[in-house]
This record gives sequence, structure tokens and C-alpha cells, in this order.
Amino acid sequence: MAKIEAKLAEMGLVLPQPLQMPADARMSLPFAWVRVSGKRVFVSGHVPLNADGTIAQPIGKVGAEVSPAEGYAAARLVALAQLASLQRALGDLDRITAWLRVLAMINVAPAFDQTPRIANGFSDLILDLFGPDVGTHARSAVGMVLPLNVPVECEAEVEIDGP
Repeated sequence: MAKIEAKLAEMGLVLPQPLQMPADARMSLPFAWVRVSGKRVFVSGHVPLNADGTIAQPIGKVGAEVSPAEGYAAARLVALAQLASLQRALGDLDRITAWLRVLAMINVAPAFDQTPRIANGFSDLILDLFGPDVGTHARSAVGMVLPLNVPVECEAEVEIDGP
């Protein structure tokens, strides 16, 4: 078993299935979840998913319907969703040699200003799995309105070993 997969199993974490859009979403998604270009890999915005690929609850704005602790947990689920997409695209998460950049977008109530605290759910999991040499990344955490009223969406860029 690969190193990252073994750590996931050791932590009791399961990578989710691909996103299952809600029936009432009425939108198409004409893009790649993961785009590999040489050693660079661009990961589209992912949302928190349950193991079956459905959107995880709770939904809503952090600081209103969603507590900061729930927002942190949602960001952690986003990291798992990205890892699942990366595994499907790369075949092996151990091919990742560096997490370069993460953009965390948080669906916030008007006065909520703790977006970095929520984004830490994503970053902490990546650092736990990959360690500081590979897992340390540049990051922005911004508040905005998000599609499907999810609390967190993140995109990322990673570097991999050869093709």
C-alpha cells in the first residue's frame, strides 16, 4: 500500500466518490476536476463530500447556519475530496512532491472574519498526511458566496514527479 493511502487508513479516513450533483442543481460542469500539465497539477474547486459523493451537511454560511468548528470540518472534507480526485487522476498520491498553493473560499455570514481558521481544516489535514516538506503550501482564505450554499470550496496546485 502506498504511503499516503496507508496514513489515510491509519487515520480512519476514506476518500469519497466523485461529486454527485443534487438533482435540482440544474447546472453543467464543463471542466476537468484535475488538469495535469507536465509536473504541475491544477485542482479545480472542490466542495465537502460524504463518502458516496453527495454534498456533506451542514450547508450554509459560516458564522450563521454553520459554526466555525463545522466549517473547519467541512474544509477537511474538501481536502479528502481533492485527494480522491488526485488519486483518480494520478493513480498514486505518493506522486505528489509538493503542495504549492491552496485557495480556500469560505461562504461567510456578513460579520464573519475568521476565514483562515476555517481553511486550517484543509491545511492541517494535508500537513498531517504529507508532512511539512511536501505539505507546506501558500494559501489564501477569502469569504464569499458559494454555489449550492456549501460552506467551503478549495482549489489547489500541486507538483508531481515525472509523467
